[in-house]
Amino acid sequence: MEKLLIPYAEMKETLSRILLRYGFTPEKAEKCAAVFAESSLDGVYSHGANRFPRFIRYIQKGYVLPDAEPSLIHRFGMMEQWNGHLGPGPLNAFNAADRAMELAGEYGMGLVALANTNHWMRGGTYGWYAARKGFFFLGWTNTTPNMPAWGGKDPRLGNNPFVMAVPYGDSALVLDMALSQYSFGKMEDKQLSGEKLPTPGGYDREGNLTDDPGKILESWRSLPVGYWKGAAFSFMLDVFAALLSGGLSTAAIGKMADEIGVSQVFIAIDPSKLSSFPSMKQNTDAIVEDLKKSVPVEEGVSVRYPGERAIKTREENLRNGIPVNKAVWEEILSL
Repeated sequence: MEKLLIPYAEMKETLSRILLRYGFTPEKAEKCAAVFAESSLDGVYSHGANRFPRFIRYIQKGYVLPDAEPSLIHRFGMMEQWNGHLGPGPLNAFNAADRAMELAGEYGMGLVALANTNHWMRGGTYGWYAARKGFFFLGWTNTTPNMPAWGGKDPRLGNNPFVMAVPYGDSALVLDMALSQYSFGKMEDKQLSGEKLPTPGGYDREGNLTDDPGKILESWRSLPVGYWKGAAFSFMLDVFAALLSGGLSTAAIGKMADEIGVSQVFIAIDPSKLSSFPSMKQNTDAIVEDLKKSVPVEEGVSVRYPGERAIKTREENLRNGIPVNKAVWEEILSL
């Protein structure tokens, strides 16, 4: 599959210009375009440029409302419930992350539960964002049903991406993981490139374990991480997101026209409020240094901490340009 190398600034400007045509203000267009462009910059192509045409289709269908603004529904101490009013998922998520950090600055910890919102694209975006501001961060979203419960055949669970982030030097430690072995965006990316998955990621229609992403996308029988443990974790993340926000559960989202109206949770912690804050940098460095002393399975390939690959990919793509499937870029330009 032919690839183009697009400079980051050009990609961001192109996406922003397109969003202006679909009712975004200049400020919202630039901020939303940056989410897509930075995801591709960091190597998460499935939730970057590759996802942008679908985002525009959702706007055209009225699923994503460019001019909608989130509103506060209820507050109790360090916890707040917000309604996203089907606004752009990334913009609603930034608002929730900012508010969680404001609450953490006041109380030491802040929790914002967001209902009636849309796909936040790369969940790690908000982990990087909070950690660079000096906060610990946890966040997750539920999704449409796209994964069977353990022992079941039909999709009843979401793959409910989960994010954890901690400041680390001038960067961060960031875990960004779907509860399926591979995110659906990653499988779509592999299918688009005509590649197989590195390891089996789900079942085909006949119930056979497969590394063919197309067959898994067709069956909607993705494999949960950790088998029954991942399935249970996904279920509980959905329960927490729906109940804390007062929004839709995965089961309820599955009855919608598409994956819209999802529920999300954003938790920020201000470590400066803790007695152990002065030693945190030293302790974090020691933990990472110990991990890096691991004896690698493959000679010459070191063990990475969560987020390390993104830092390296970001540097390479800033230097060389972001690789984009030619057909995807042409579709974007046609918008």
